[in-house]
Amino acid sequence: MSWLDRLKTGLTRSTSKLGDSLAGLATGTLPLDEDRLDAIEEALIGADLGPAVAGRIRARLADAKFAKGVDEAGLKAAVAAEVAAVLAPVAKPLSVTAFPRPHVILVVGVNGSGKTTTIAKLARRFTELDYTVMLAAGDTFRAAAIAQLRIWADRIGVPVVSGEQGADAAGLAYEALQQARAAGTDVLIIDTAGRLQNKSGLMDELAKMRRVIQKLSPAAPHDTVLVLDATTGQNALNQIEVFREVAKITGLVMTKLDGSARGGMLVAAAEKFRLPIHAIGVGEGMDDLRAFEADDFAAALTGD
Repeated sequence: MSWLDRLKTGLTRSTSKLGDSLAGLATGTLPLDEDRLDAIEEALIGADLGPAVAGRIRARLADAKFAKGVDEAGLKAAVAAEVAAVLAPVAKPLSVTAFPRPHVILVVGVNGSGKTTTIAKLARRFTELDYTVMLAAGDTFRAAAIAQLRIWADRIGVPVVSGEQGADAAGLAYEALQQARAAGTDVLIIDTAGRLQNKSGLMDELAKMRRVIQKLSPAAPHDTVLVLDATTGQNALNQIEVFREVAKITGLVMTKLDGSARGGMLVAAAEKFRLPIHAIGVGEGMDDLRAFEADDFAAALTGD
């Protein structure tokens, strides 16, 4: 199965909801009247694309081009084109640019977002591109996170720097960066704690981690990536707000699109925050995380 087919399959819940709505609102040879335009806008908002994007698409469909009506294929294509226009500027894969090495990627996100498995998948992708990778188990708050990252590192065949539960996360990150530099490693991916209950504590911890690793590499971290769980819908937008404040995030990865009817939320996030979207995940397999492609996502979301 091709990646696009897997993406369409993964987004089935989103596409069936939005695609069915659009199909039922196509007018054929009849003009798109105000009632149908309102219904289309409501369907787009209901699919979590957000009011700004939905309003812009409504205005586009009110254009004279559709004065004589629009069939199902034309309506889906028009919506997909507008969605792709929102997403295209933020579709930016993670790239290894730091010199001297390593390129340091700090990965943040709430517990349960798929953060640790996403780190493993990113590591796998980088090794497939012939980069050497090291992991750091910086979520020292949870023993399970440390153990899980060790297991993934063994499976992928990359080294991991880890300590005991409760160890100083900043100190561990510093040690990992020292080891990565000494080994000539290309990419160092650092896991972090994901608890938001104490926002100030998390902010202090991440700020300390940054200060410490910048003693060795002033430009690090070169990327700070927020992992989002698509099933949380609009709550993911709140997470972006918080982590943008506490972690200075530079880009997003969206997971669990295969189990969600909320895929449109990614469009709302792109419109509101303009942060790079590096990759999306549509399954649990190691190959189910891929670089984000705006046109493919827009087509899969609308059923185009």
